[in-house]
Amino acid sequence: MKGIIFDFDGLIVDTEMPGYLAWAECYAAHGQELLLSDYTRCVGTNWAHYNPATELERLLGRALDWTELNRERTRRVYALLEEVEPLPGVRELLAEAREEGVVCAVASSSPRSWVVPWLERLGIHGEFVHVVTLDDVTRPKPSPELFELALWRLGIGAHEGVVLEDSLNGLRAALAARIACVVVPNRVTGGLNFEGASHRVESLVELGVSSLRRIVAGG
Repeated sequence: MKGIIFDFDGLIVDTEMPGYLAWAECYAAHGQELLLSDYTRCVGTNWAHYNPATELERLLGRALDWTELNRERTRRVYALLEEVEPLPGVRELLAEAREEGVVCAVASSSPRSWVVPWLERLGIHGEFVHVVTLDDVTRPKPSPELFELALWRLGIGAHEGVVLEDSLNGLRAALAARIACVVVPNRVTGGLNFEGASHRVESLVELGVSSLRRIVAGG
């Protein structure tokens, strides 16, 4: 194993639950309920697969002015993320990878304007050789484009890398790119069935370079 490709949202930092809670509050303000099972359909990808805004308008039977609604929702997300830190095990795995000479990249369906400032704020941007985002491809996950581009930029083959993911769309993208994928579910995606994953753990604390090498080797 020569490289590790990290997802960002929900894998490096728990942005998924604050995102869901902000949307759920928006729904509640309009007398509606956003089920977590519905919201997971857009986790790890963009709004093309499931758009909470479009769905809320459908439920209400009318269009909404999203300028102020989105402003308030974004403010709420940032408030919930005020004291955010990398999820347990992230810093340790990155440090071990650096010591072992294993290159790391981020491959995220979110835009660069979201991912890079967070990596810098968390103090881990420099740990990644490349950061590949929605801005770099034509299609987000579950398309394999993000992972294929990350492999190409890292200069490694699919058989030499491993993907760390928290979402079904991310797993599907990794499978389509023929890369081993270790799933690390979060509070939003923990109840999903990740059939096809190479391995599943509850926290990155359970992973190290040696265990990832065994997984990639099929052990």
